[in-house]
Amino acid sequence: MNIRYFIFLFLWLPGCVSKRKQSIRHNILILKDSYCKASKHYNYSSKIPSYNSDSILKTNTHLNKQFNEQSILILNALGTLDEVEHILQLKKDTSLAAKVKVLQLKHTINSKITIALTELDAVAAEYDCEGERVSQMAAYVENINDSRNDKLILYSIITGAATSVAGSLVSSQGLSNAINIGGGVAGAGLGLATMNPKGKKVVFIHKRNILRDIWEEKLRSPNFPPFVWYMYTEPHFSSRENTSIISGMKERWLHFHFDDDTAAARHSILFGDGGLYRASDLHSRAAMLNQMQSATRTINQNFNYLLLDLDKLILD
Repeated sequence: MNIRYFIFLFLWLPGCVSKRKQSIRHNILILKDSYCKASKHYNYSSKIPSYNSDSILKTNTHLNKQFNEQSILILNALGTLDEVEHILQLKKDTSLAAKVKVLQLKHTINSKITIALTELDAVAAEYDCEGERVSQMAAYVENINDSRNDKLILYSIITGAATSVAGSLVSSQGLSNAINIGGGVAGAGLGLATMNPKGKKVVFIHKRNILRDIWEEKLRSPNFPPFVWYMYTEPHFSSRENTSIISGMKERWLHFHFDDDTAAARHSILFGDGGLYRASDLHSRAAMLNQMQSATRTINQNFNYLLLDLDKLILD
């Protein structure tokens, strides 16, 4: 009777697919393809602002009293240095017409700043959305792996129990030993299966890969507006001297995610169009996306200083 019970339980478990597991598989299908990209594509200008920052700063040293270096470079990148020069000239005129013109010029500058901030926010939002999508997928993969391990552990327990019962019911010593040995081997095999460090793989697609251009340090796609790319790649906007935001980011990725193995990083699934992902790969991708989101939002600090200096220029 006991043997029949264990055999029935052992055969019944594989066919029992829970609603929770079905839900996980359904969610994986939803998350497989990206839903984070914009519904409509905007054709940004391919022209990137000048990287000749030293020359720009040298030419505009007369603005150092009103703006810091980063603000001057932003004004140049936005094409608003002429408006600033005009404001400086009009400040010498105290007439009402001059004051009105100053406000009009300030409005022009503010409009371009608003567009730039909107572009930064849009890129940061996509990083945030992609990071959330990847994190959810990683959680589902881990749930599958945990469920698989729990089932294998249960199988191992049932196998051990069934072996003990069967061994005690068989009168032949030789047959009893064979049953115990066979059960022990089966239990050991199930136990070793739970130690698989790689676990389940899932298909995860990202043809619009917003990490690829960062890794290659080349704007090969329409993933980023030219102004945002300029902010990423101009060293003056990085906290590290002579190193751009994305160069510093690439160094950290190479060290922390690939143990300084450039070849492994170059062939990593993280920077391609997607494919079969393990949970560990998904966690690495989520971390990279979150880091780029933070780096993008940090750029806003430069605009905060610029707006404060611009207001001060107008009000003085």
